[in-house]
Amino acid sequence: MAVVIKNDASDILLRDEMDFDMNKLSSPTILEDVKNLSYYFGNATFNSLYFDGYHLGHGTAHIYENLHISHTKGAASKLVDMLFLQRGRFNTGLEGVTDNLRFSTLEHNLLYDPTGDETASIEKQDGLNMFIISFTAERFLSLAEHNGDILGKMADEVAGNRAAILEAHQNPHITPRMNAIIEEITNCNFQGGLKKLFLQSKTLELLALQCSQVVDGMQHKSVKPLSVSDRERLDYARSVLLANMQQPPTLSQLARMAGINEFKLKNGFKQLYNTTVFGYLSDYRLELAKDMILDGNRSLSDIADEAGYSSLPHFSTAFRKKFGVSPSRMKH
Repeated sequence: MAVVIKNDASDILLRDEMDFDMNKLSSPTILEDVKNLSYYFGNATFNSLYFDGYHLGHGTAHIYENLHISHTKGAASKLVDMLFLQRGRFNTGLEGVTDNLRFSTLEHNLLYDPTGDETASIEKQDGLNMFIISFTAERFLSLAEHNGDILGKMADEVAGNRAAILEAHQNPHITPRMNAIIEEITNCNFQGGLKKLFLQSKTLELLALQCSQVVDGMQHKSVKPLSVSDRERLDYARSVLLANMQQPPTLSQLARMAGINEFKLKNGFKQLYNTTVFGYLSDYRLELAKDMILDGNRSLSDIADEAGYSSLPHFSTAFRKKFGVSPSRMKH
């Protein structure tokens, strides 16, 4: 079960045997361990819990140069992984599904790789935070049985020993409720059997929320498609809205500028962008602010002003509502 880490020049920085002990997952009681890794190219701390076919882990890494990691665990170690990236960015792949799956801050997905092997390219960055829940194939199949079409389709792939992913086109966004559940798990104060019961219930809640996002996305896609002309007008309206982010036009002004009535403008935005007109603008402002925060070169006051917010408290409230964390916490 070798781990190989290389740099951009393909020089081997580390080759080591880092075993993932599958026997821990069969423990009827909770087993815990903490791994602290420190090298000249980066350091990381990872906390793990194992019991009854579950592995729950969370950790932080600081990466000092671009890294390319391969972890050969073998088919005997294949797991279904719920991956939540709370901060950072990296690329991975899933054989037979996608060669380049990009994870960014506050994104998640559910994946299964029957080979048991993992690869990742991680950019230089300070403070990559990740939370992961892994199931043995047997445990996942028992959870998925009779629990909806989304899990059922995923379970069919797992049972057939085929690579699978919950959402292949784009990683879903971690919601504030998901972040809250992750906080509840990582700060759990229960002990013994009560702790195991609590962790199981929160894991199932996260799994249900993941599937719910996919169902909601499918329902939006089932609406009658927009005409080419309407799409062009809506795209123009979007461009005008973002170009005037600091002082956006009203709905009626925007509709006139785009040559479309208000009804089509509002409903078209909902269908095309899955949000309201000003919901889209708010999301754009906050995503822009998030990128500026992660760049780490500007104060929060400057970022709030650039994103079009009248005050830092107003910005902080909107940011926390969208991302589940305050801008100051993400900055540090």
